[in-house]
Amino acid sequence: MSYVNAEYVLPKVLVEEIQKYVDGQLIYIPRKNENSLSWGEKNGTKEKLAERNQAIVNRYYSGQTIAQLCKEYFLSEKRIQGIIHEYESSKNRIKEDSR
Repeated sequence: MSYVNAEYVLPKVLVEEIQKYVDGQLIYIPRKNENSLSWGEKNGTKEKLAERNQAIVNRYYSGQTIAQLCKEYFLSEKRIQGIIHEYESSKNRIKEDSR
């Protein structure tokens, strides 16, 4: 994250008011709730992990063992099991919602 010099973007009066509280220090101003992004949305990580997890589930249901998937994806058995469990749970939720 880069910073922006307040003197370039804020009115002088506002900068002087802020200096009463944080003179010469860095300050973080959070995004408005309606502008915030959840983890991984900005750089595509969330989507890439979802694709990877779907590939793991597909390979598992095609006959690959959890041990093989661990070696291929460099993940622990517990994480592979978690990915499969998450898929099965979401599949069951979809079935229940469609009733």
